[in-house]
Amino acid sequence: MSNLEVDPVEVDCAAGPTERIEILAPRDVPLGGPRAMRVKRTLPQRQRSMVGAWCFVDHYGPEDVRTRPGMDVAPHPHTGLSTVSWLFSGEVEHRDSAGVHAMVRPGELNLMTAGAGICHSEVSTSATSVLHGVQLWLALPAATRNGDRGFDHFAPEPTVVGAATLRVFLGSLAGASSPVPTATPLLGAQIELPPDTSVQLPIDPAFEHAVLLDRGALRLAETPVQPHELAYQGPGRSTWELTNTGTDPLRAILLGGEPFTEELLMWWNFVGRTHEEIAQYREQWEAGSDRFGAVLGYQGALERIPAPALPTTRLKPRQQPQRKGI
Repeated sequence: MSNLEVDPVEVDCAAGPTERIEILAPRDVPLGGPRAMRVKRTLPQRQRSMVGAWCFVDHYGPEDVRTRPGMDVAPHPHTGLSTVSWLFSGEVEHRDSAGVHAMVRPGELNLMTAGAGICHSEVSTSATSVLHGVQLWLALPAATRNGDRGFDHFAPEPTVVGAATLRVFLGSLAGASSPVPTATPLLGAQIELPPDTSVQLPIDPAFEHAVLLDRGALRLAETPVQPHELAYQGPGRSTWELTNTGTDPLRAILLGGEPFTEELLMWWNFVGRTHEEIAQYREQWEAGSDRFGAVLGYQGALERIPAPALPTTRLKPRQQPQRKGI
């Protein structure tokens, strides 16, 4: 998914230390023009911009697209990251400049790796009545950020842990593992809990973790979490207790990873390291460079999404603060 904000700010991808559960409230962002679908974005924020290598979290729907526009994101570029698409309902058609044409369906992971450069389009299909899901980005480390384009698909089987049902799409959790390789140690999983139940999950104490609540009433380690909020905890914990305090089923996305210590600069759809890199990526996209290639088969009103203007001030990454455990 593209970051379609018309005036994106640079993000230094730094996160301060925390010894408690930190609640990140979402902000409402239009996915395109004034009539377009809107998404709730919890990463990046000025107070915290990463959880491990996770650097972008958009949560959208449930959106009835039978009588209004759904998702129609024209070809747009990426560098230095991987995109993770995960749906709760609906269907999205993906096309990219590596020649991949795939459908994103509920409970199935689609992971696209940009490497040095890629472009792609995303369109909800005519079979979709309600569109609902998350779009996530992963920053790539120096060793792989200028590598090849790639694509992985995986449909995890449900795993029952106590009252909870897990679908682990990246990394490992409670004995379930994903075969999809990642450039840094990571965790991504969907968690479902029936009403008035709890589950205690073993988590890696070397990881930062965050829970994005989709629906239900969550209490996380004695901290209440509302739908669309992202609850963050720094390294140090070996277990997390999640309780559904409501009368409806709970669904959440659990994200985790080793703290990402490299300096990053994220602007629009690019992840880089310096102002000069970002400026070069933008110039190359506008010039139709082979760095990004072309998407074949996309049919929309807009041939490709133009890059916004760079800010008048120099883009600067800042030093990553040291994370502190509990």
